[in-house]
Amino acid sequence: MSPPVLIRTATPGDIPLAARTITSAFERDPVWGWALEGAPASAAAAWWSVALTSALRYPWLRVTGACESVALWVPPGGTELTPEEEEGLEPVFDAFATERGALFPEIMRRFEASHPHQEPHFYLSLWGTHEEHRGTGLGGALIRASLTEIDAAHLPAYLESTNDANLERYAKLGFERHGAFSLPAGGPTVTTMWRPAR
Repeated sequence: MSPPVLIRTATPGDIPLAARTITSAFERDPVWGWALEGAPASAAAAWWSVALTSALRYPWLRVTGACESVALWVPPGGTELTPEEEEGLEPVFDAFATERGALFPEIMRRFEASHPHQEPHFYLSLWGTHEEHRGTGLGGALIRASLTEIDAAHLPAYLESTNDANLERYAKLGFERHGAFSLPAGGPTVTTMWRPAR
């Protein structure tokens, strides 16, 4: 029998490892791999670090023991970034040193424009497992633990799938297709998904 997976709330000291995990998880992602193509790895990690650090405001940045898998949930009424953090993003985008770096304000706008706000819900902003730990069950254990808590609160959940290969996986977790939108400059398509309250 496999030992239980240690799942915990992230601390500030976890951010470097968590950022490396997310950078690894999305390196070949159809959406984020396209958006960050050509950007230095350090710049990509800095981008993810902004979101992860901001999430420490809530007790919903969840990780496995050594940050092999990371799930960033924004609770009902919360925001991904503070207004001050959003205003400070220009140097982060400049560090990408690519033409697509200039597209990021519009990319963010499209994510926000497609986000439903009619009903309070948990938002799975990021979920990724380091490539060295894929297929080990850590990511699934992490997300199921969070959904158990969300179900106990009888609240719905929302996410954006940036990889069609994951749609069936999300469906097995109870998410249903909600909509879709495309990135600018002929970029790839993102599928939005909704999980009703239970």
